[in-house]
This record gives sequence, C-alpha cells and structure tokens, in this order.
Amino acid sequence: MALVELENVTKVFPGGVRAVDAVDLIIQDKEFVVLVGPSGCGKSTTLRMIAGLEEITEGIIRIGQRVVNNVPPKNRDIAMVFQNYALYPHMTVYKNMAFGLKLRKMPRAEIHERVMDAARLLGLEHLLDRKPKALSGGQRQRVAVGRAIVREPAAFLFDEPLSNLDAKLRVTTRAELKRLHHRLKTTTIYVTHDQEEAMTLGDRIVVMKDGKIQQADTPLKTYNEPVNRFVAGFIGMPPMNFFDGKLRVVDGQLVFEEGKLLDAQVVGGGNGESGPSRSDEPVVRVGRVQLTGEGFRLPVPPHLREALASRRDQDIVLGIRPEHFHLRPLDVEAGYSADVPVEINVIEPLGNDMDIYMHTALHDRVVGRVEAQSGFQIGAKINVHVDLRRIHFFEPGETGMNLSLLNEPAHATA
Repeated sequence: MALVELENVTKVFPGGVRAVDAVDLIIQDKEFVVLVGPSGCGKSTTLRMIAGLEEITEGIIRIGQRVVNNVPPKNRDIAMVFQNYALYPHMTVYKNMAFGLKLRKMPRAEIHERVMDAARLLGLEHLLDRKPKALSGGQRQRVAVGRAIVREPAAFLFDEPLSNLDAKLRVTTRAELKRLHHRLKTTTIYVTHDQEEAMTLGDRIVVMKDGKIQQADTPLKTYNEPVNRFVAGFIGMPPMNFFDGKLRVVDGQLVFEEGKLLDAQVVGGGNGESGPSRSDEPVVRVGRVQLTGEGFRLPVPPHLREALASRRDQDIVLGIRPEHFHLRPLDVEAGYSADVPVEINVIEPLGNDMDIYMHTALHDRVVGRVEAQSGFQIGAKINVHVDLRRIHFFEPGETGMNLSLLNEPAHATA
C-alpha cells in the first residue's frame, strides 16, 4: 500500500492536443479515489500515466516515495483492471489468476495459496476450472479483479471496469468492489464517466474537464458545495436546473429575477471552445440576459445576501437541484420557502418519488424530483416550492464560479 502523488502532470499528444493539463493530486495511502468526468476529459489518460502505459510530457509521478516517471509498468508495484477484462481465453480461471505470479517465478505453493485466497474472497472457487467464454460478464470481471488481488500491489487502478455490465449487475458488482476495498485497504484509483458510480464508491471524487481538475472533494461536499457550474451540472441525477437572470432590489429586498437569454450560444465540447457539447457533458448556453417582467422572482436567502450584494444588476445564474423542489411549502415564516409558478409537461412515476418535467415563463425545461402524489395532469399550472437553503448562484459561463461559496473555505481546484 502506498501514497500516490501527481505533481504538475501534463500530457500533450502529437498535434498539440493537451489531454491532461498540469494536474496536481495526492491520493493518500488506503484511500479510494474516483476520477470522474465526461468523455475526453483526461481521466483515463491520467490513470494510464500512473500505470506507466502512457508517457508523461511534463511533471512528476510518485508511488510511495519513489519517482516512477521512467519506471516500466511491471516495476511500479500496481495492478490494473481494464474495461474489457483482458483475460486469456485459452486459460482457465485459475491459470488466468496465477499467470502474473508465474512470470515472477514465485514458488508454486505460494501461488496456489494466493489464488485460492482471492477466489474465496470473490466467490470464484467453483469457477476455477472454467475458461472465460463459459463465464458471465460479472464473473469475468471478478476474475480480472482476482488477478489483480493476487499480486498484492501497492495500488489498484480501475479503468471503467463496470461499463460492459448490465445495469443490475453494475449495482451489485459496485457493492462488491466497495466491500473488497474495506477488507483489503489497498490504495485505489478508479476511473468512470458515471457520476452515480463515483458518488457511491469514492472516499473522494475528482471531477475533471478538459484535462483539468475542477474539484477534488468528498462525494457529499462535491454534491452540496460544487465549486462551479460545471461540477454542479455534472454531479447529480437528474442534473441541476439552471436559470439565467439578474439580482435586483425590490421593495428593499435583494431578489433573483428570471430573465430571457438573448444571442444565446452553446458552449462546451472537447476543447472548451464554442461548439456542440458531448452527450455526457452538461449543455451550457451563454448570452445577454434581458428582464422581460414575465419571469419568476425568488428572494435571496439571508445567508447569501452579503456575499451577493455587489452583484446587483449583473447577469447571474440560479441553480436549483430537482430534489429541492417540493409540492408542499417549507417553513415560510423562517424564510426557507418560496414559490415558482410552472406548467407541467411530463410526469414520470418512480415509486416513492416522481419526476415532474415543467416549464416556467422563460425556461422550457425544468425537472423536479418530488414525493409521489396522484392528481396531477399534463398542462396543469401549479406552484412548486423551493428550498432556499439549498439554492446556488453562479457566474455566467461554462465553469462560472459558485458565488454561494464566497464565504466558504477554499476547495481543491485546478
């Protein structure tokens, strides 16, 4: 087990494509860290540089106290589990798990002991004589994990290991990986584009975009206190709702007023320049905000008034998570609740909850995850109640800073 440290690590591919840009990150001994972000954000390239499968352009990588920039993969004391399992089809499960140890010329008795220990841990004892083609996807993945375990490495590296499994199997295998980490206590770095996977697995999650770390924090801290609009929109399902508008003083009170976005352009994509966004990256529109008088108004909650006072009459973005809409008012007297008039477009029952797709006067796609309730009709006009303690205000733009955190301690960003 070991600490893994990245210092100013950069990867530039031929043609000048900067896949990873000056990443600084420390993964503590025994920690489970998840690198998460949209396709092409640099997370897998970062993992491959740690493994030694990709040369770094600049920077330093340490595993333990040793700089491993020029150390070949086999000598880095790491074990990697890939998306496609990478099992030898002509070998049995036992031989697949034992193969790496045989290459090290380890005594046969020790190889057998390690393989059997890993097989018991992963529930593979009855499959040791089978070949990969006779296994299910979940069983193959457990064999790949077992092959990594028997090496007893300083760190495990996982590159989207569950992406080939069906939805139900992903959930159960995810739980197995978490249980395994609690038992083995091995430093683990895990790459995924699935933010739910990241939230449930990681002691800490590292959100990446365009080769840069946007935020590195615990899952709950990242969810509750996203440092910018990108993190807020990427973490959480359904994604956070964003409303363009301005801050105004009305009857002596600072309020947010919903506005209309003029000359709107979509920003995003793989290089951060204007253009179409990737399908798994939040779509962001930027432009000039015009107040038409038709938009809703929300009072700025007391704990944010001082921080936002200087933003009066400036363009600003309001963020509300779907689960912070409610069908019943909260504590109105304490100033925790405010109403937003909407019209219902679609209702999706989820059992205990339901998703309501709505539109306001100026925003045509708003989603709320609320307690399940009958009696709502498509086209109905209702007021939903917003928990003002949980709203966020952002600067305009793709990675606009979360202004609601101006009085909070600094976060790990890059």
